[in-house]
Amino acid sequence: MVARKPDRLRTTLRSAALPALAVTIMLFFGAYAILGPNGVLALGDYKRQLAARERQFSALDARREMLRNRVALLDPRHANPDMVDELVRKELNVAHPDEVIVPLK
Repeated sequence: MVARKPDRLRTTLRSAALPALAVTIMLFFGAYAILGPNGVLALGDYKRQLAARERQFSALDARREMLRNRVALLDPRHANPDMVDELVRKELNVAHPDEVIVPLK
């Protein structure tokens, strides 16, 4: 009878090994689905990142529209004289004698 207990224990362990392995694998994938970098808990962070990127996009879009307007004002076929004057003064660092220069720095 003493020899039967180890056989029974060994048989029980062998029959429980496959279900235990399956449960372990399912727990691993379940935990990864919740806690992983693309899991349920990371969804809030993705939403915050999306909101931040949308704000950046709207700011860049507004800047692009402003630059598009400036480019349209500098079109060689019909350039806006005020815009051309502003750019020439800025690049050449010149002013009219009756103007007052206020340094910003």
